[in-house]
Amino acid sequence: MKNSLKLNKINAVSGKVILPGSKSLSNRALLVSALAKGDTKLLNVLKSDDTNRMIEALTKLNVKLNVNANTIDVQGLGGVFDEGLNTVDLYLGNAGTAMRPLCSVLAVSKGLFNLTGEPRMMERPIGPLTEALKSIGLSIEYLNNDGFPPLRIRGSKVNSHEVSISGTTSSQFITALLMTAPVCGGLKIKIEGDLISKPYVDLTINLIEKFGAKVHRNGYSEFEVEGTGYQSPKSYLIEGDATGATYFAAAAAIGGELEIYGLPKDCAQGDIKFMDVLKAMGAKVSFGDNSVIVKKSKLHGIEIDMNAMPDAAMTLVPLALYTDSPVVIKNIASWRVKETDRIQAMVNEMSKLGVNVSSGHDYISIDASVRNDATPTFDTYNDHRMAMCMSLVAFDRDIVINDPDCINKTFPTYFTTLKSVCK
Repeated sequence: MKNSLKLNKINAVSGKVILPGSKSLSNRALLVSALAKGDTKLLNVLKSDDTNRMIEALTKLNVKLNVNANTIDVQGLGGVFDEGLNTVDLYLGNAGTAMRPLCSVLAVSKGLFNLTGEPRMMERPIGPLTEALKSIGLSIEYLNNDGFPPLRIRGSKVNSHEVSISGTTSSQFITALLMTAPVCGGLKIKIEGDLISKPYVDLTINLIEKFGAKVHRNGYSEFEVEGTGYQSPKSYLIEGDATGATYFAAAAAIGGELEIYGLPKDCAQGDIKFMDVLKAMGAKVSFGDNSVIVKKSKLHGIEIDMNAMPDAAMTLVPLALYTDSPVVIKNIASWRVKETDRIQAMVNEMSKLGVNVSSGHDYISIDASVRNDATPTFDTYNDHRMAMCMSLVAFDRDIVINDPDCINKTFPTYFTTLKSVCK
């Protein structure tokens, strides 16, 4: 039986928070470092379930890693993986940032690779990526349901350097192609439809360029990446997790003041824009050289398109309890194919508070002007972000969170860090 965590009502927060490394940057940097020529020292790498899956996979693929407390030294292969006639079985849990890029890179490597994960990963689509890879001559087989993991990949060379892919389901598919392009002779990637989560693609391009990739682009409709391979920059510092920062920023906006460390002024992560959303809602936000300071203020409701920040958008749901008018979050259809169906999960859990919640295919609306006084027990659906988001309800009342250990996916120290700044 999974455990639960009781959080007593939080009266206020104050102090400083040091963020763990970004999951998105950590897994990208681990994989690109493995493909690069030369050795790379990665600083401030996140240690979590998702990054553990990537580290385990790279180790199985004969990448030499030296994992220390706050750094990981990666001995680059100077190209793709070469397992010859070997078959390699990789278990990737529910780590989309491992499954999608590895699928693409392994398809242009040498060997036979079986990719699997936990049950929810088998429900998360990968078809747009795998079909795009097959269209340029690569060999990928669905072992269960078409368009979904588990997968069998027989590594080979591309027979075309132009590929088209839908941008409407997950930006991780485009990220996977971008990361693969330098080591497969280059790719011209054409995006069909409107690309979602654009900042994550910018994040990927920023990182691979630090490793010597040459990227030419036409907005978000076409990317041309040269087949230059990767060259290690010798060291690479992982920024603090901007998505993880949203929970503490919201906590401060509700009930106090926090300085959140690990986010540089030129932060590469799109979710740093969440601070602008908080400002628009009335919070007091200022930036230091490597931190963000958020102070309590009267908060207003908002109706906002959060397509560019789907993960950070979740933090707005419990924040609606503390605003003077409803919160409406639009253009978030990608929530339905994340770690759980996040729209439905949020409807289920916020309804336990007696608030008015409505939803559709790509939106959720929360009006908390009416509520009950129950002590709710929140289910988390094995979704780390559900656990962290619902913790913010504790500014309103005592709560219980089921399966709090699901935070190990990206932020294992979240609850202890929250406790350290609570009054």
